[in-house]
Amino acid sequence: MDEMTATLLAIGLVFVLLATGVPVFASLALAGVAGVVMVEDLDFALNRLKAFSYTQTAVYLLTVIPLFILMGNFAQKAGVGQKLFSVARKWVGQLPGGLAIASVLTSAGFAATSGSSVATAATVGAVAIPEMKQAGYDRRLSTGAVAAGGVLGVLIPPSVLLIFYAALTEVSAGAMLVAGVLPGLLSTLVFIVGIVVVSKRIMPGRHQTQPRYGWGERFASLGDAWQVIVLFVVVLGGIYLGFVTPTEAGAIGAFAAFLMLLCSRQARANLGGNLKDSFRSSISTTVMILMTMLGAGIFSYFLTLVGAPQYIVEAVTTVDLPPLLIIGLLLLIYLPLGMFLDAFSMLVITLPILFPTVQSLGFDPLWFGILAVKMCEIGLITPPVGLNVYVTAGIDRDTPLVDVFRGAGWFMIMEAVTTLLIFFFPVIVTWLPANMLG
Repeated sequence: MDEMTATLLAIGLVFVLLATGVPVFASLALAGVAGVVMVEDLDFALNRLKAFSYTQTAVYLLTVIPLFILMGNFAQKAGVGQKLFSVARKWVGQLPGGLAIASVLTSAGFAATSGSSVATAATVGAVAIPEMKQAGYDRRLSTGAVAAGGVLGVLIPPSVLLIFYAALTEVSAGAMLVAGVLPGLLSTLVFIVGIVVVSKRIMPGRHQTQPRYGWGERFASLGDAWQVIVLFVVVLGGIYLGFVTPTEAGAIGAFAAFLMLLCSRQARANLGGNLKDSFRSSISTTVMILMTMLGAGIFSYFLTLVGAPQYIVEAVTTVDLPPLLIIGLLLLIYLPLGMFLDAFSMLVITLPILFPTVQSLGFDPLWFGILAVKMCEIGLITPPVGLNVYVTAGIDRDTPLVDVFRGAGWFMIMEAVTTLLIFFFPVIVTWLPANMLG
């Protein structure tokens, strides 16, 4: 069979399998194997793929993934989310939409200890939604702020998705993590401004019911945020200054979070259960990520075998369009994908084709990586399969799912604003990595 026909059949098979409910990793792997068999034969496929799972996953860099996940689970069990919300509430509770702003700030702080958007949304939502409900906040704003705040977990380091991107594209994992700092802060700032604007329109004066704290109380409350500060300095500070590699930083951060868990009076009451839950969650999430990588690797091998990336690169580079416009069009691919797939699946499907094109056009891979992650963020709150929206709706069962999506819609606009700023001003991404000491 000719290569073009085999490629179209393999890509079509992926979507057929996904439509029938087959997991993403299995759909990619089966389509990849079928493609190799169509181009070569079964013996060739078995010979080339017999050690594929080992060579793809036995990579030193990938050990940082379970370490970051474990660190986040330990921090969650240690009660970091509750303490952060209490601190944020004292600082911004009196502002328009103050409790929604506090939930976003809490999400940003918790994201610095956890690389998962779902864990961030679940942890912050359990604390913030009851508080906003008691204060009479608009349900759309309260649930939307939690769902959107959770997406900061995949951008603000330590982010598992940034490590995932680095592993797929073979760029520096440390530089990729550092590159997420300023975009993460920018996203948080845009959310805060957007919440103030929205809250003034839909619930004017609601913030006036919140207690006002003096500056002394506010600064004193910062002592409750010491856990986040320690983990952020240990992990990102060590990487930025060149003291540790990302894997070493993950190990140190996980151990530091474990000590915090031991020091937490609340967590010690059920220490065995908390440890068991943390390890089980870390194992299941890590297996999911590695299996996704494995399936994507098989499909990518097939695409490379038939020369699909090279063909697309040649076609794109000969188009009479500005290179920046080409990148913008490539990024738009993530919008329809985000309606049906999770962030990891979107990256593994698109990067084998898009990344060589980005390199051929001479753009910074860190900049494109952050933009791709931002597009994945939008997918996490986009209907019909906005994972963070479903997590938030599960916490606040009194709010209809459609209202949660409506609330998230405001934040999709804010995310688009942030993405455009990063798109037109790459220095937001590249400045910190360019000044790393390690």
